[in-house]
Amino acid sequence: MTVKTVQPNRPTLLLVHGAWHGSWCWDPLRAALDADSWTTRALDLPSAGDESAGIHEDTQVLLRELSAIDGPVVVVAHSYGGVPATQAVAQAPNVVHVVYLAAYQLEVGESLLGFHGAAVAAEPRGVTPPLGDPVRALYGDVPQALAEAAAARLVPQSVKSFSEPVTRAGWHTVPSTYVVCEQDQAVPPASQEDMASRADAVHRLPSHHSPFLSIPVECATLLTKIALEATS
Repeated sequence: MTVKTVQPNRPTLLLVHGAWHGSWCWDPLRAALDADSWTTRALDLPSAGDESAGIHEDTQVLLRELSAIDGPVVVVAHSYGGVPATQAVAQAPNVVHVVYLAAYQLEVGESLLGFHGAAVAAEPRGVTPPLGDPVRALYGDVPQALAEAAAARLVPQSVKSFSEPVTRAGWHTVPSTYVVCEQDQAVPPASQEDMASRADAVHRLPSHHSPFLSIPVECATLLTKIALEATS
């Protein structure tokens, strides 16, 4: 019988989903992490499905989750999830590291739309539906049945969350790692490389936008390596 040795004082991994998604998207990755005895938490951001919620409402949900976790935390944020994560880690003393997984590592004053040079309404309202072909854009290397099942669970995202600027950038004080997804069809790799220049370390995965679904074991291996290095 093989006995797994678990390193003491491992951090909890708090997983923050991107636009249109929910905590469900992390299930394959969490299964891989659980198999290696890692503790994970995942939450649902209100901006996915609620047009009145923006980055500040999402940040408050994140902060409540962080306050309920004992011990060190590594925040893993995907895509839009990087925006409220950037806000929250500036205010959470138990966060020891933040990982931006093809995520928006924004500076104070930047919004998601503004980062891409898009127009930002003064009073954003309404929701934006998932991308026209989410299976191709979000799940290009995910097995077809899983990709279609994931696409069927997507919900509209508040325009407010894409439009509001970041007011705190926690990565200035909390160490960060950027993981570039090299085949991404949703967040251009060139844009990811620009944001990665703000991080303390950079890794790359040969995946499309959602490696937690397409290559969960490889993604878990990289995230745990980063987490162990952050707390060693």
